[in-house]
Amino acid sequence: MNHSIDHSHQDSDLFGLLYGFRFRPGEKAEQIDSASALLALQQPAASDEFLWLHLNLTHAACQRWMQAHLQLPEEFFESLQEGSRSTRIEHVDSALLAVVNDVVFNFSSMMSSDISTLWVCARSRLLVSARLQPLHSVDKLRSSVKAGERFRSPLELLVHLLRDQGEVLTQIVRTTSLSVDQIEDQLLSSRVSNNRAELGAMRRVLVRLQRWLALEPGSLLRLLNRPPHWLQKDDVKELRKSTEEFALIINDLTALGERIKLLQEEIAANLNEQSNRTLFTLTVVTVLALPINIIAGFFGMNVGGVPLSQDPEGFWILVALVATFTLIAGRWAFRKRRDY
Repeated sequence: MNHSIDHSHQDSDLFGLLYGFRFRPGEKAEQIDSASALLALQQPAASDEFLWLHLNLTHAACQRWMQAHLQLPEEFFESLQEGSRSTRIEHVDSALLAVVNDVVFNFSSMMSSDISTLWVCARSRLLVSARLQPLHSVDKLRSSVKAGERFRSPLELLVHLLRDQGEVLTQIVRTTSLSVDQIEDQLLSSRVSNNRAELGAMRRVLVRLQRWLALEPGSLLRLLNRPPHWLQKDDVKELRKSTEEFALIINDLTALGERIKLLQEEIAANLNEQSNRTLFTLTVVTVLALPINIIAGFFGMNVGGVPLSQDPEGFWILVALVATFTLIAGRWAFRKRRDY
C-alpha cells in the first residue's frame, strides 16, 4: 500500500477537493482537478463514464461547494451534521448513501486505533466521498486507482473501499493476535504475565472497532432487497459478497476480544492464587509465633512457681520444646499449603 499522502495538495484546492478521477471503460483512470471536475459536471456525461471526487470537509468552502455544484440528496448533508455515525449503507431517492467509519491514517506508524468517518454518496455516474481526517481505506483505494486498476461503476469503487477496510482490519487483528500469542505463551510456561494493562488496552480497542465499524444489518438488508434501478446485478452481487466478508472479519474481532477476556481472567486468577498463598504463609507464621509469645509472657511474670526456674538446664529444655513444637506445626501447616 502507498502510505504517502500529498500534504500540499490537501491545501492547494480552492474547494477542498483532495483528488478526483474520471473513469472510462477499458482505460486507466484520469486524475482531474476541481476546475476539470466542475467542467465535467456541467457538461452532459457520457453514458459509460463516471467521476470520483474525494473532498476534505475541514476546508471552509467544501460543503458550500458540494451544495452548489453536486446534486446530492439532502440526507447526505444531514448525515454530515448528525451525532450518531454508525456504519451503514442505505438507498436514498436514486442514490446510495454510505456512512463508513474507518481507521485514521497515521503518518508516523502503520496502524492507528483512532477512528474517523467517511461520508459517501453514489449515483449512476458520480461517486462523492468526504472526510475530516486521512483514512487508511481511502488511501488504499486511491493507490489502486493510480496503479491502473479498472472500475466499471461507482458502486464497484464503494465495494473496493469496503474490501480495503476489511484488509486494514485484518492487519489489525493479525498484529493484535501476535501480541496476545506472546502473552499466552508466557502464561502457559507458568510465568505469570504482568501485561494486564496491555491486554485491557487491546480489548478496548477491539470493542471500539467492532462497535464503530460493524455495518447496520437493517439498512444493508433493505438496500440488497430494493436496490436502485441503475445498479447492475453484478454490482449488487459484489456488494453482498463484500459485506459478508466484512461481517466475517468483525466476527474475528469479536473472537479475539473474547480470547483476550479469557486471558485476563486467567491472569487475574493466577495473581489471586499467588496473593492467597502469600496471605496463607503470613497467617501460618503469625499463628506459629503466637504460642511462643504467650510462653514468653508467662515466663516473664515475676511470680513464684515458674516451671524449671530452679533447673540449671531449664532454659535449653524450653528452647527444645518450643523448637520441636514449631517444627512439627510448621511442617503440618506447609504440607496443608500445597493442597490450596
